[in-house]
Amino acid sequence: MVASAMKNTAGMAIKQGGNTKLSSTAIIKGSTPFDTCGEKLTAFGGFLALVKFADAIGMQDVFKSHWISPKRQTGLGCWRMVMGCISLLFIGFQRLGQFVYIRTDAILCGYFQVSSLPAVSTYWRYLRSLGINQARSLLNIGSILRDRVWQMVGITYRTIHVNIDTTVATVYGNIEGARKGHNTKHRGKRGLRPVLLFIDETREYLCGSQRCGETMSGKEVAHQIRESKHYLPNGVRRVIVRGDGEFISWESVSACEENGYEHIFGNKRCTPPYPDKKWYRYGTYEYNEVTYQPMGWEKPCRFVVMRIPKEQLGDRQLNLFENENYVYRDFSTSLKGKPHKVIEEYDGRADIENCIGEAQRAGILAIPSKSFASNRVFFQMVMLAYNLWRWMNLAATKHLRNDSQETETKKNQDKMITNAISVLRLKMLFVAAKIVTHSDQTKVRYSVHDARAAHIIDFMHYLDKKRESQIEWDDTVALRYYRKTG
Repeated sequence: MVASAMKNTAGMAIKQGGNTKLSSTAIIKGSTPFDTCGEKLTAFGGFLALVKFADAIGMQDVFKSHWISPKRQTGLGCWRMVMGCISLLFIGFQRLGQFVYIRTDAILCGYFQVSSLPAVSTYWRYLRSLGINQARSLLNIGSILRDRVWQMVGITYRTIHVNIDTTVATVYGNIEGARKGHNTKHRGKRGLRPVLLFIDETREYLCGSQRCGETMSGKEVAHQIRESKHYLPNGVRRVIVRGDGEFISWESVSACEENGYEHIFGNKRCTPPYPDKKWYRYGTYEYNEVTYQPMGWEKPCRFVVMRIPKEQLGDRQLNLFENENYVYRDFSTSLKGKPHKVIEEYDGRADIENCIGEAQRAGILAIPSKSFASNRVFFQMVMLAYNLWRWMNLAATKHLRNDSQETETKKNQDKMITNAISVLRLKMLFVAAKIVTHSDQTKVRYSVHDARAAHIIDFMHYLDKKRESQIEWDDTVALRYYRKTG
């Protein structure tokens, strides 16, 4: 008889779910207690990327070299006063009164090396002391910084498209320069009418100015086109100016020719006699061209036109020339090629509406002062803050394209590249962080549970490499535009 060696073969039960708990899991309910802490926290953790970016392109050195100091002096100095206003706009606030919400923010106070930012009235008084010289200084500073950014990321354009347009900033109260003009949203209200020029390839602000609330005259348009030559990026050989019917005149065409620009302007002021036998069809529509000299012009220019049968428009309404059977899109241009190619070139201008919309949300509609000169300076501050977002986006885009390391983080990362500054601000700026100081060294800490932290840290590593590389900048402010003759 053989007895079984194992009388009880039942093993111990294994717990299927485990007994571990997520240490990071928090239970929040109505009875959850609350308290305060003495740690320095900030809602703008991504502001450190702006600090590193500004240091990488030497923004402070450029400012000190080209800023024209006003008569009014402050304890913080011009750099920190102006950069304080630009930082406010960069964060997303549009009015100087909103400094009260960020006066004690840890990362901003650490950058400006103060326990708290000055009172709002300090910034108002300083802005009131600025004028047209400071507005021009900001344009020059922005031009030099653009060249440095392009040099840092390694891009250049031989041909650029410069889109020009205006918008309306409705004002209330006794504001210098306010006029009743073309104001579609607030008819009959007074306003200012700034003009803006954008580089279509990078969506950057090239130049422009705050204006009184009147429609631009031909002389004003010509002056703005001539001024744009001083702010062109280095390396540009060809410039194509595109504008709607508000900007067509002999003065604007002549200014383009003086600068060596090519142009295409919408035509709403004259009716060239297009020959009936030269109409040709391309796709759905018909096109034509003629050389015509409008009254008051010194020489003939080329005009091209597209006509659309009214039955093909449907419910759409276009503000164009029309007759019983057709609606016309008419343009004056110096470009060569078939008319349909020229009009396709003009249609690329449509993106300027998005750029102006973002500039409006950035703060150009906020009028901080009754002084027209102060408003001109504030306008340039807004657009410099707008360009800083564009340049940081450009650097981040270039960095991610050049990074060839195929890691799981890169494969799964949510790219922070976007064309909308409002979305970019959510991804790159509004990231909570803690500022700690240990052994006389300050460090910014991000949460490992925030998916955006890895992207921001990677971008700041890239900026640190650029800061350490000590790039030799080519700040050629002399003639920036060359065109081969013949």
